[in-house]
This record gives sequence, C-alpha cells and structure tokens, in this order.
Amino acid sequence: RDAGAVIASLVAEDEGVIAGHILFSPATLTAGSAAAPVAALGPMAVLPERQGQGIGGALVRAGLAACRAAGYDLCIVLGHAAYYPRFGFRPSAPFGIRWERDVPAEVFMVAELAPGALAGRRGIVRYRPEFDGV
Repeated sequence: RDAGAVIASLVAEDEGVIAGHILFSPATLTAGSAAAPVAALGPMAVLPERQGQGIGGALVRAGLAACRAAGYDLCIVLGHAAYYPRFGFRPSAPFGIRWERDVPAEVFMVAELAPGALAGRRGIVRYRPEFDGV
C-alpha cells in the first residue's frame, strides 16, 4: 500500500464487522527482454466463522472484475488448487508460465480476464519486491 501498488483492495463487511478482505497487486510476466503487467491475487482472508458462506467467492469475483476494468488481461494466484479453478484459474505450467520460485505446479495458477489473453503468453512471473519476505 505504501508503494501505491494496489490494483484493488476490497473488504466484505457485515453490520460494521470486517468479514473478509482481498488484495490484487501488479506483477510482471517476463519472457526474455519483454515484460508485461499481470494482476496478482493475494492475500485473501475470510473470518473462520464466516467461511463457506460465499464471502470469499464474492471478493474474488469483484476483484477480478476490478482488474479487468483496470485493463489487466491475466491474473495469477498462488493458492488452493481445489478452490480457485471455479473462478477460471488453471495451472499455469501448461501455458509456459511459472513463478520465479519453485512451488507445486497445481498451486500456481493463471486466469484469463480477456478472451484469448493466454495465446502466445509465457514466461516467469515476478511479484513486487514487497512480497519477497512472504
């Protein structure tokens, strides 16, 4: 936030109590000397007692819409392999897209925010330096 690197920061509130939050920030997809901006989802959190009520899903859908409106055509996430596919995320490795760190292939995913956005895209994703210590 201090660096101004926020695409969308959304809060779910219920009767004045914060029930969930999601953040989308810019990342870079680099292939050779070419670099393209992509949206990165994370972190997302929902109060444990409010999980399973659709709050997280509503945050993801609203955040992806905000990323589209901001001009992003791809979004990446490092997340639960059984949760994020319902929002259009797919493992990124088959598309030739990987994170700069080694993680299990099924948890690093990409979603098209515009039809055909994955065509010809490949490379290494780099998050902003503020995420290096996470």
